[in-house]
Amino acid sequence: MKIAILGSGSWGIALAYLIGKKNLEVALWGREEDVIEVIQSERHHPFFASNCKISDSVLATSDLKKAVVNADFIFFVIPSKAMRSVAKEAVKYASKDVTVVSFAKGFEDETFKRMTEILAEEFSEVTTRIGAVSGPNHAEEVIAGQPAATLTVAKEIEVAEKIQEILMGSTFRVYAGTDVIGAELGGALKNVIALAVGIAAGLDLGDNPRAALMTRGLAEIARLGVSLGAHPMTFTGLSGVGDLIATCTSEHSRNYRAGKLIASGKNAQEAQAEIGMVVEGLRAVEAAIALSEKRNVDMPIVKTLNEVLQGKMSAAEAMTSLMSRTKNHEQEEQFTAF
Repeated sequence: MKIAILGSGSWGIALAYLIGKKNLEVALWGREEDVIEVIQSERHHPFFASNCKISDSVLATSDLKKAVVNADFIFFVIPSKAMRSVAKEAVKYASKDVTVVSFAKGFEDETFKRMTEILAEEFSEVTTRIGAVSGPNHAEEVIAGQPAATLTVAKEIEVAEKIQEILMGSTFRVYAGTDVIGAELGGALKNVIALAVGIAAGLDLGDNPRAALMTRGLAEIARLGVSLGAHPMTFTGLSGVGDLIATCTSEHSRNYRAGKLIASGKNAQEAQAEIGMVVEGLRAVEAAIALSEKRNVDMPIVKTLNEVLQGKMSAAEAMTSLMSRTKNHEQEEQFTAF
């Protein structure tokens, strides 16, 4: 069995570390040749997790063909904005009936398609075995060997179980399921809510508003997800409330930190630049707005956050706006959502 991991960022390194310990044939691909050379020769990433030694069974390469040829599984561990372009290249070298898996949490610009939808389109003449992985998994902690759990999904449970078998380890517990829509929406939209929670934290408003934003944000995610065909219970699990908690409470979270920077007066572009890595929530807001309008789903937190990101409202004004909304019944809304 050969596994190709496309993407040599923190999560790609974490996967190479986890799977490499099983002595499976693994190819880790990345664009930056100097980084790949260090990984291949010194068995660790040059800029982070330097104490994480990757198994000699892992081949690090900047040659996409070498990584993908004869692979039984292709793991796409790249930002959502690169999914389409990398998939277009990778499919040229892919084996028939290969299993392709998205680890990205976001939407495609303009089309607002989920990552598995992109993979299904690009690999349509090669395979129907498409999966995704989503859960509360900070790469830094996974690399450190701290316990973590995640969810893998595919339309066919047998495909999800194969991915589960590859990823499962003594410190990494994997659950399998079939709700692809719910898992992907939970993973992508929690980034948006984490921005809002980060803003509340940056304004030093205390724990209460952060808890309110997380729970009401989850209700918004669930409403939209159910309208798009997701199973409501998915949002109570690892790729829903689990991922939401991790992303909204940790300094490891780029989205949470970006929210805090926005609260300090920086705009979205400045926050992105200071974080220095992709902040998926900044890009997912537009998709959330478009999908909610298409499905006629009310998402006040997301819409208000969008006003802040566009410079139409200050962070403080946003909190006042949300607090002054028309009174409502929580249980009535919950039953509508679930």
